[in-house]
Amino acid sequence: MDAIDRAILEQLAQDSKVTLRQLSEQVGLSPSPLQARIKKLEREGYIRGYAARLNYAKLGQDHIAFVQVTLSDTRAAALAQFNRAVRGLSSVEQCHMIAGGFDYLLKVRTKDIHAYRIELAERISSLPSVASTSTFVSMETVRE
Repeated sequence: MDAIDRAILEQLAQDSKVTLRQLSEQVGLSPSPLQARIKKLEREGYIRGYAARLNYAKLGQDHIAFVQVTLSDTRAAALAQFNRAVRGLSSVEQCHMIAGGFDYLLKVRTKDIHAYRIELAERISSLPSVASTSTFVSMETVRE
């Protein structure tokens, strides 16, 4: 991994649909060696995939809440059970195990606060070993 590889990754993270020609101009390589480097970065796992950045407001899914989750049991089996269950919730965009005063931080995306309240009551609070939750509602997305 050298400076050119890092530049390629930075540019692709900004815009994964950039053309090979544009990217070659940005990083200072001709298209053929650039394409070989991209394939190598993909093979080695530096690039895990490509995704579209969606307009959630147009999709009616622009309500974001961050949820602190505290579990009643943090033994390995309970953590694994929680992890499996939370992966099944389509509203949970991100889930991070946290070192601190709670166990997990979830990023939950719903239509509105009412839909979030139902999601919290019916699904998130029912996940295995959930003892308590605390919600922080995003007022504005500044950077994603």
